[in-house]
Amino acid sequence: MPNNIKARVINEANYIIITNQTIREISKYFNVSKSTVHDDLSKRLKKIDLELYDKVMKILNYHSCIKHLRGGTSTKLKYLKRII
Repeated sequence: MPNNIKARVINEANYIIITNQTIREISKYFNVSKSTVHDDLSKRLKKIDLELYDKVMKILNYHSCIKHLRGGTSTKLKYLKRII
């Protein structure tokens, strides 16, 4: 794996640990696609640093568990804006 990819993967992992942001937000910050960030954090990171991978997976699993709540909140706000 090229060094620039390893560096990007580690930077993304550290960023998600510090900020606790979603894959979408990370992809915007690093200017790469959501698929790339997902592959970086769920596949490539495991081969690079297992401890960092475990920390990141806890965050990603948490985001996965609450995504239905975020969607509901987003929809509620969308319709509240239409009423006002």
